[in-house]
Amino acid sequence: MRVLRSIATLVLAGGLVVAGCTSAATPAPSSGGPTAPPSSAGGGSVTVNALSTTLGMVLTGPTGMTLYIHAGDSGTSSTCTGGCATAWPPLTVGAGGAAMGGSGVTGQFGTLTRADGSIQVTYAGMPLYYWQADAKAGDTTGQNVNGFTVATVTGGGAAGSSQPTKPGY
Repeated sequence: MRVLRSIATLVLAGGLVVAGCTSAATPAPSSGGPTAPPSSAGGGSVTVNALSTTLGMVLTGPTGMTLYIHAGDSGTSSTCTGGCATAWPPLTVGAGGAAMGGSGVTGQFGTLTRADGSIQVTYAGMPLYYWQADAKAGDTTGQNVNGFTVATVTGGGAAGSSQPTKPGY
């Protein structure tokens, strides 16, 4: 009888663990994995910080992941949609949200409305993106990939950036 009670307790506990793991009350991570930082701040304000790298003082999103700009963009439009936006997730805010500079970040922040209706953060007139292949905070592996360069505190891309090209996604 004692063994039967122990088995029943284990089955019940296992069922509760499984139910807890699949509960709708526990949201799935928005990052899509460790190499894809969150593309949305979920509303409200986001703080953009700076990090000293070999490429200069680069901008980083709220999670410390490097932010990039695309040479083909402007402050009113993003050329990166579809598969490009999957590889280069835009830094977005919710309706009414804004971005502000953290310590050491000067320059003008703004937003633009993307073709899908989301609100993308801009810096010095350029939309900001993450790069899905950056694995950890401070990585800059997207430098000079498909016309993207790290966003620097001065408002441009890092020195040695490639010529503007339309993303080929």
